[in-house]
Amino acid sequence: MARTPRMLTAALTTGLLGLGAVASAPATAHLDAGLSTRLAGPGAGPSSPVRQVVVISLDGLTPRALTRLGRAGTPVLHRMMRKGASTLNARTAYELTVTLPNHTSMVTGRRIAAADGGHGVTWNDDRLRPATVQEAAGGPVESVFSAVHAAGLGTALLSSKTKFTLWQRSWPASFDYVKIREERDKAIARSAVADVLGFDRALTFVHLGKTDKKGHAHGWMSPEYLAAVRDSDARVGEILAAIETAGESSETLVVVTADHGGVRRDHSDASRLVNYRIPFLVVGPGVPARTDLYALNPTYLDPGRSRPTYDASPQPIRNGAVANLVTDVLGLAAVPGSQIDAAQDLEVFAP
Repeated sequence: MARTPRMLTAALTTGLLGLGAVASAPATAHLDAGLSTRLAGPGAGPSSPVRQVVVISLDGLTPRALTRLGRAGTPVLHRMMRKGASTLNARTAYELTVTLPNHTSMVTGRRIAAADGGHGVTWNDDRLRPATVQEAAGGPVESVFSAVHAAGLGTALLSSKTKFTLWQRSWPASFDYVKIREERDKAIARSAVADVLGFDRALTFVHLGKTDKKGHAHGWMSPEYLAAVRDSDARVGEILAAIETAGESSETLVVVTADHGGVRRDHSDASRLVNYRIPFLVVGPGVPARTDLYALNPTYLDPGRSRPTYDASPQPIRNGAVANLVTDVLGLAAVPGSQIDAAQDLEVFAP
């Protein structure tokens, strides 16, 4: 639903302040500034304060960068950790630590291997065959976009890698807005800001790829890579500030995670800790401040340095939990056919 011109004028006049601001002006609103209630759907359990979710994937973001740069280098992401619940020890998909397979797990809630009921996306380029996720899996595959859209709610996809057009081909009727521009993080972030200010979407998925690009070109943890992480932090700040400016902070959950880490100029070895360990940050109404996600979720186990399979019990928090975290907080049933957090038991709200 589009915002009215009056709402847009007020938002633009307010300016980019608050959680994501990169200017020195004080915040006028906070993501934890209050709760609104909504009727719980089949997957929500207790009433959820959330009516929209913004998921931001920072391609190739290793937790080591957040530790190295600290609050001074990544002020927005560190403020998210202070204001919400987080872990720097989440896990990728077990099978592969590459971009398109992991992102497809994020939006389907499935493992990768088709033989085990996964989505079957094992490639990481712009190939046109298989043409769809369904073709790769050998059968029907739903996504968080199709689940949200089927509920009559709005969705948006913004990505800086053209390989994500696979999702458009796979769920063509499930997107209200799509913008894909290869290696154009700044343009993608600006479009996300404009969309947040202009429209009410229940789900906005933003992919930013500069960190991955600089990792491959110069090496993970190189000066160029760390500069890209700083830049990505600022881009996240712009999006969060737009949420505040639009007056949506009290009803918006923001999730920031990654598809893989990296070492030297590569991340393809799925057995290496530096590749499979990723951050998972959540902030929004009802999310307790300064909280470790594993402490909030005793049914999940912090894996330390290990790489648990999907058969391990308890499971670690994985990036593939994004799909059903979204459906859960929006009051929807789990994504059909999903395997990761299919019980929608990953908790982000205070008990």
